[in-house]
Amino acid sequence: MDQELLMKQIVEQVMAAMKNGTSAPAAPAACCGTGNKVTAANYPLAESMADKIKTPTGKDFTSLSYEKVINGELSADDMRIAPETLEMQAQVAESVHREAFAGNLRRAAELIAVPDERLLEIYNALRPYRSTKQELLDIANELDGKYGAKTAATLVREAAEVYEKRGRLKKF
Repeated sequence: MDQELLMKQIVEQVMAAMKNGTSAPAAPAACCGTGNKVTAANYPLAESMADKIKTPTGKDFTSLSYEKVINGELSADDMRIAPETLEMQAQVAESVHREAFAGNLRRAAELIAVPDERLLEIYNALRPYRSTKQELLDIANELDGKYGAKTAATLVREAAEVYEKRGRLKKF
C-alpha cells in the first residue's frame, strides 16, 4: 500500500475517532479550572465542546485536517492529548460514577510530562525482579520532583513496599 494512502487512512481514522469522542485533543486549562464541571451531557467532547478544545500546542481542534498533516502544518505534538483534555474526560467519568476510571485518566494526565522513552524505562523498572527498592524509590522521587507526578510517585513507592514484602525486588 502506498505510504501516502496509508497515512491518509490513519489520519482519517484518528479524526473520526476524535469527532466521535473516543479520543480528543487538548482543552484549554480555563475550561476545567473555573469550577465548571464537564459531565456526560458534554460527551463526546469533540462534538459538544469543539470550540473549547485545543491541541497541546494551542491549535483549535476545529482547525485540524488531513491536508494540514500532509502539508506539515500539524506536528505529532498537535495530535497528542493534553492534561486538560484528560481532566475533562475524568470529569465526565465521575459524572457517571466511574471514579476509578477518572483516577486513571488523572494519573495519565500527570504522566504526559514524562518523555515517552523515560516512561518505557520506568515501566520496565517496575516489572518484578528488575529493580532494587532504592531504584524504585529514586524513580518515585524523580516522578514527584522533576515531573510533578505525585500520584504516580505514590504508586511507585507502594510498589517498592509490596515488592519488598513479596520478595519481588532485584536480587544481587
